[in-house]
Amino acid sequence: MKNIYFFLLISFFVSCDQVQKDAKDLTKDKSYNPEEQLNKIGISLPEVSAPVANYVRAVRTGNLLFLSGSGPKRRNGEYIVGKVGKDLSIEEGYQAARITGINHLATLKSELGNLNKVKRIVKVLGMVNSSPDFTDQPKVINGFSDLMVEVFGERGKHARSAVGMASLPIGIAVEIELIVEVE
Repeated sequence: MKNIYFFLLISFFVSCDQVQKDAKDLTKDKSYNPEEQLNKIGISLPEVSAPVANYVRAVRTGNLLFLSGSGPKRRNGEYIVGKVGKDLSIEEGYQAARITGINHLATLKSELGNLNKVKRIVKVLGMVNSSPDFTDQPKVINGFSDLMVEVFGERGKHARSAVGMASLPIGIAVEIELIVEVE
């Protein structure tokens, strides 16, 4: 019995040590440069617009940055609107989520000055304006998640919820909020 406890205790410490090494490996990655990665994939960030109501785009507490929900606003100022599964296809919803991601990247850069200060995308809540019978919300929000990984690599992988909504403000197709660990 003592051998089992000893083995469990050693296993626990070894796994804790590996988690700490993995976290350190992420922060010491010399090739990490999301600003350069955006250039490589041909994305230029839009100007960040003022909030449309009585709130702020981001709030920082400690090393966490909480970004308000944002939607798929195109560069021409128009939003992608409609219900996914009725007015929009999964692919159109995916693109709306990707555009929302680009807008969030612009907010992050505006808040931090440089995207290299992002240590990790921690948590994402993706809301999809969807028809009652639509059940592929995760496929839509993948547009956002795929972009985060494309820009931040392993640091872009995050915990996530993707849920359907009966409606969203002004009829937008998706709204996404996130929590980011920063330097």
